[in-house]
Amino acid sequence: MEYILNTNQLREYAPKLKAGDRVILSGTVYTSRDAAHKRISQYISMGKPLPYDLKDAVIYYAGPTPAPENLAVGSCGPTTSSRMDVFAPDFLDRGVVAMVGKGERSKTVCDAIVRNKAVYLCAIGGAGALASKCISSCEVIAFEDLGCESVKKLNFNNFPLTVAIDCTGGNIFVR
Repeated sequence: MEYILNTNQLREYAPKLKAGDRVILSGTVYTSRDAAHKRISQYISMGKPLPYDLKDAVIYYAGPTPAPENLAVGSCGPTTSSRMDVFAPDFLDRGVVAMVGKGERSKTVCDAIVRNKAVYLCAIGGAGALASKCISSCEVIAFEDLGCESVKKLNFNNFPLTVAIDCTGGNIFVR
C-alpha cells in the first residue's frame, strides 16, 4: 500500500501501516542524532524542559549539512538508527509516534514500537542530496553548539519513506 500522510495523521494511521508499505510524508519533523539524544535524555532526567514535545513527535535521525542557495538544507540523508537504540524505548514511551532513519533496530526498540503503537520508517541511505529537495524549511531549535547534530525543526514535503517496523511487529529486516 501507499499512503500520503501528514505527520499529524501518524498516530491515527500507525495501526494501519504494515511493514513494506510506502509513505509519502509531509509535515513537521525533528532531527536528532546521538549527541542530541544524549542531551535530551539528560534533560528528561533533570526535569528540564525539552526542545520539543515528544508526544506524537516524528524524529528524523539526520544531521543536515548547511543549505546551498535556494534550498532549506544541504544533504539530509538518514543516519544509522541503531546508534539511537539506547534512547528510543524511553522516547517512544514518552509519546514519539515515528522515527525515520536507516537500518535495523534492536529487539528492545521493536518491542517499544509495538507497545506504543508507533512506527519506524526508513529513508533511502546515500541519497541525502535528493532528500533535501523534500524539505521546505529548517530551523535550529536546540543545542546549536552541536553543529550539524543540533536539533532542527524541518518541514517535510512529500518525503518518500518505507515502513520498516510496524506496530504489530512486522519488520522488513526479519525473514
